[in-house]
This record gives sequence, structure tokens and C-alpha cells, in this order.
Amino acid sequence: MKIGVIGVGKLGEFHTKLLTEIAQERPDVHCAGLFDLDSNRAEEMARKYGVTRFSSLELLANACDAAVIATTTSSHYEIARTLLGERLHLFIEKPITTTIEEADELIRLEAENGVRIQVGHIERFNPALRAVESSIGRPIYIQAERLSGFSRRVTDVSVVLDLMIHDIDLVLSLIPSEIKHIAASGVKVFSNELDMATARIDFVNGAAANVTASRLSRNRMRKLRFFCNDPKSYASLDLTTGKSEVFRLVKQSEASSKNPLKSFAARKILEQFGEIQETMQGMVLDYIHPEIPKINALRDELEYFINTVRNNTPAPVSSSDGRRAIMVAGKIADEIAANAALLE
Repeated sequence: MKIGVIGVGKLGEFHTKLLTEIAQERPDVHCAGLFDLDSNRAEEMARKYGVTRFSSLELLANACDAAVIATTTSSHYEIARTLLGERLHLFIEKPITTTIEEADELIRLEAENGVRIQVGHIERFNPALRAVESSIGRPIYIQAERLSGFSRRVTDVSVVLDLMIHDIDLVLSLIPSEIKHIAASGVKVFSNELDMATARIDFVNGAAANVTASRLSRNRMRKLRFFCNDPKSYASLDLTTGKSEVFRLVKQSEASSKNPLKSFAARKILEQFGEIQETMQGMVLDYIHPEIPKINALRDELEYFINTVRNNTPAPVSSSDGRRAIMVAGKIADEIAANAALLE
């Protein structure tokens, strides 16, 4: 399987590096080369990783079976449409496109040409999340905060498509329900696009999520909190450091460990939750502090993409998943625009 990389900025370089490493370990994979409009950057990366630099997108397409698109979001559609026409399988960095119409056309071309599209929503592969997914029960409320510094690299899209899209996708993957209502607000500060946004998403099944994203922070933060039923549980995840904690109220026989919290340790932790002790009704507080596997999430999703193509299986994050994420992002942006218009 011959794979090329389009766009070798910071993220594209990571893809190139990992693909060359995978190719060294798997005889069925070959990093065929790369293409970038910046010929100097392309030449530098080609030399650094010992791969071919293609002088055009068409030449790369002729030499590959699949490609990674790691360019700016606004260019995804035109590049993907060209490569799908050449029957290449595609790994498209998030978000899949900037509009629903563009996503629909890529999905149509994917089906027409019998190829696979995987969207690079990397947080699905975050080891901190994977370590607790089997323990958190059914989410009824999710709180997500994602803060970052300002970057000129992504001023072609709003903070909703740049940062919030990660948590939108996670929320949609964890709450299996249609959306009932979206409320949102946001502001433009250092760019012509939204630099800070917050949204509340209410679902038909009664679940809800509050999602906040900002690219005006001096400190980087990626945190998730889950409040769940079946079992009743609370989980806190730091997607940057990998620290994860889960507290569950369960029967003694259902505790995940042989030693659920008790005695002094239990009292101290229960005190942090206020008077929760009085509501336990014979249940035990099961504390899960999982060991986070040392997984490179980007490499992991690339390997999933390769196996998806090789085995002709569904992509773990499909083009339809990518479409739904930008659909919700679009509704959030529309809601913010409508609220801003009322203030003018």
C-alpha cells in the first residue's frame, strides 16, 4: 500500500515521520512521498525523511493508493475531490471540510469510487479516554474545555472548526441520540473569525453537553468531565497529561477492584463530594485511576486507516462522522451569529 502526504507543515511532518516508521516495520506499507505548495519546505521534508518530493498533486496521485491530507481546512475539499477522482483512499485531517455541501460531495465520490475516507478526529484515539470508556457508564452530562494559544496557522477557520470540533465529535460519539437544541455564544478578538466560543447541546434522550473552546489562552487545557448513569459515576479526564479518574457508586460485587475505597481514604475522598455518604444506601464508592497506556494517538489512527483500507472494513471515524461534526459546528456558528446580530 503506497501512501502519500499532502501538506507538510507541522502536522504533515508528523504524519510523514510516522508513516516512514510504520513502513519500516510493515512490508505492506510504503511512504511514497509528499507534496506541498511550498517547494522549499517540501524539499526539506523529503530529504529529512528520505522520501520522494512530487512537484504536483497529480503526480503524487499517480504514484499512490492512498493519501493523507494535512493542509489548511479551506483546501481540504478541492484536494480531496481531485484524489477521490483518482480512486485514492483518504485520511483527511479534521474537520473534513468547511461546509456540509462539500462533505456531502466527498461522501458521494467516496461511494462512487469504492474507496474509504477516514477523518482525523484524533481525540477518539486518546489513551486517557480509551482507558476509562468501559467504566464511565451512560453519559447524561458532559463538560468539555479546550484552551489554546493563538496561532496564525488556523486563522482561516473559527475556533469552532479549529478546536471545538474535537469535543463536538467526542460528545456525538459518546451520546447516541439526536440533537434537540443548541445554544451558543462567542466572540472575535484577534482574527476575523471566532476566537472564543461556548455551546450547550441538548439531546433528545435527555443528555446534555457544555463545550467551551478558546484560542486566547496563555495556558493549554484539554479537559473532559462525565456525569453518567448505569452505573452512577463521575469521571474527570485531562487529555493533555493523561490523568484520569472515575468514581462509581456500585454494589460491592460489581466493584472493579478488590479494594474499593474504604476507611480513612474513603472518608477523605467522600468529604470532597460533600454529604454524598448519606446517599450511598449500602453501595460502595469504586475508585478507578487507570494506568494510561503509552500510545501515540496519531500513529494509532494512521494504523487504523491502513488496516481499514487493507481489510476493506469501516473507518473508525467515517466521512459521515466528520459530516455530523461539522453540521453541529455549523449550527453553533449560526447560533452565535444570530445572537451577535441582535446586539448590533
